Formats: sequence, structure tokens, C-alpha cells
Amino acid sequence: MVIIMIEANIGDIIKVETKKGVFKGILLPSTEEEIITIKMDNGYNVGILKENIKNMEIIAKGEKPKYELPPLNIKKNEKLKTISILSTGGTVASKVDYKTGAVHPSFTADDLIRAVPELLDIANIKGRAIMNILSENMKPEYWKKIAEEIKKEIEEGADGVVIAHGTDTMGYTASALSFMVKADVPIILVGAQRSSDRPSSDAALNLISAVLAAREPIKGVYVVMHGESGDTFCYLHKGVKVRKCHSSRRDAFKSINDIPVAKIDPFTKEVIYLQEVEKSDNSRNAEINTNLEEKVALIKIYPGMDGEIIKYYVDNGYKGIVLEGTGLGHAPEYIFEDIKYAIDKGVVVVMTTQTINGRVNMNVYSNGRELQKLGVIGCEDMLPEVALVKLMYLLGNYDVEEVKKLINENLVGEIEYRSRFDTY
Repeated sequence: MVIIMIEANIGDIIKVETKKGVFKGILLPSTEEEIITIKMDNGYNVGILKENIKNMEIIAKGEKPKYELPPLNIKKNEKLKTISILSTGGTVASKVDYKTGAVHPSFTADDLIRAVPELLDIANIKGRAIMNILSENMKPEYWKKIAEEIKKEIEEGADGVVIAHGTDTMGYTASALSFMVKADVPIILVGAQRSSDRPSSDAALNLISAVLAAREPIKGVYVVMHGESGDTFCYLHKGVKVRKCHSSRRDAFKSINDIPVAKIDPFTKEVIYLQEVEKSDNSRNAEINTNLEEKVALIKIYPGMDGEIIKYYVDNGYKGIVLEGTGLGHAPEYIFEDIKYAIDKGVVVVMTTQTINGRVNMNVYSNGRELQKLGVIGCEDMLPEVALVKLMYLLGNYDVEEVKKLINENLVGEIEYRSRFDTY
């Protein structure tokens, strides 16, 4: 029998008895109705399914967290560049009430500086939230909004823009902005693998490093995250060459088929470039193109798959399909007719590889050659998610024949025509 003490409020200290043991801690807000979340004495949060609770009692009443603080009234330092930090959600600089452990999503310049005061020595900070979503809920329409807000910040005098973003889909957003935004300032996406209410949080170091990168005399879209599991340095990655490669490690983000652009030391404030990068000409120009064809699908190839899924997308009006093929870019012969059906209906079908590292080469084996005869186009060394976003962008701006020509042209650094030996 489940017994829930409905009078328990956020901040109360509670004891929860479950089938797996007894948990004691501070009651936190929860994003799911069927789960309660508590902060235990060891500093970690635990989520408990209500259906598994045998008994729950209040040990002590707590206070609801209060976040109202007086403004800092910090004067602009004319010697420093101005960096705009836009929050889309996530935990990079969320405020934490350490009495209750509750995380507050407010995101102003004052919030940022209170959370990470080291930023004052690096740049003049502007900060605001443009949305507040979990990154798994990201949509193409939100990419458009982010692009518009970036343009606005640059037009209002920002020397660089940092986008605070949840890590789960940050690679997709970085890729989308790479195609949609042409700006003469650095645009840096940054996230945190560990939330700011945990002792092992990487939020502050990542944010400092992102602001350091945003004041560099470069342009383009990049991602900044921990370079190794300890708190020593961060890497600057190209937005179209980066992927989250681990679910929880702080150094989860890796450059794929490429090396990082730079190594950033947040302690010495040094940015060490590892490869050439496009320099800014100090014009602060910003142009955006938010035309995207959202009816593009990404389909993973696997043994025994049913090719009807391809027909489903075609019959529902999809204009493009990215296949995440095996090996050098292969698919089972028993779905060839379904692929042909898509291509005959005018759908652009392109091929990437699920091996992550390496490139597609559909000329090596007969399977790849037959797919090319059907009209499938190989995507060189593009990541599947990058190919997805690029196909959305191309189909939103060009006719089908031009799309087929441009898919394998290197537009924003998404393709390396020669594979490096030092990237795996």
C-alpha cells in the first residue's frame, strides 16, 4: 500500500521507506508527477517512484527557497569585451538554494556573476533566458528563435555570444546554427554534465572557458566542454564536428573525424589553438537564414529492419531521409525496393555511417554501388545528425537537384575530404 504525506512541502526533511531501502533528505521539486525527488546528506539527489513507496514521514519542516537579491550594479569595464550569454535551459549557471537544494532557472547577468564571479575579470556580461526547456525537447522551431536572438545580441553590440544549452541535443543545435547563422563574432554553445547542485559540477569551469572563447578574435559556431574528467582544461570544438560520446562523463564531448580547435585553460585564461581557424574582421556583421524543411527523417539501419518505415515517411510528405548505414554506408538488400520507392517519389535519400568515426565510401562493395545506382548519395565524413540538419537547411532553400549537388559540398566545415590519421 502506498502512503503519501500530502502535507510535505518543498524544503521539508523527509524519510521515505521503499522496497529497496530507506532514504532521508530534503524534498526537492520534481519534473514528473509520479516521482518524488530528495537531496540526501551525501549531496546527491535521488528520484523515487511513488508506486514503490511503502511509507513516508516528515522529519522536520523546511522553508521554501527565496531567490530575491538586490542588484549588483556593476559598472561596465571599457577595457573588456561584452559577451552575451543566452540561456535555453539546462544547469550551466542555475542558482541553487543550498538549504533546500532546489535549483532556480533564473538567468540574468547578476545571476551569472553571483554563480561564477570570475566572469567579471574576463568580460562585461549580459545574460538573459530566451527559453527554459530540457534539451531533449528541442525542436527546429527553437533553433530559429535562437538564431534570431543571436542576431539581435550582435546588433546590440555583443562581441561574442554564448548559448547555455542542455547537453543531450547540443550537437544538433550547434550544427543547425552553423548553417543558419553567418556572423563575424564567435558563437559558443556550452553545457554541464553535472548539475550545479552537485559537488562535482562542471558548470562553472565550462562557462568560464566558453566566455574566454567568446572573446577571441574568431568567428563561427563552436562547442566548449571539459577536455578531460578532471578540472584542468576545456576544448573548443567545431559545431559541425562534435558529438556527445558519453552519457555522464564530464569530458563527454569529442571532435569526430577532426581534432579540437583549441585547448582552453580557465585558470591562466590561455587559449591554445590546435588548428587554423577563421578570424573575425571586427565588422560585427550578422545574417541569418532560418528556412528549414522540417520533414526530414533520420533512420538507423539494423538487421531485420522493416523497410515499411521508409514508405511511412514518404507517404507522410517527408522530403528527405538520412540513412545511418552500417560500415562504409550499407543497407540490407531487402529494403532496396523501399529506398527506390522513396527516390522515385522525389525524396532525397543520403547515406551516413553509424560507426561514428571514419567516412562513407559506397564504391568499395557491391552493396554500396547498388545503392548509388538507386540514387542514394553518400555523405563523406559527416555525422548523421549533421547530415540531418544540413539536409533540412538545403531543402528549405534550394530545389531538389541543387540539394543533391550541395549535400557533398563543404559549406561550413562539416566535411573533411581527406581523413586525418590522428582523430581516432
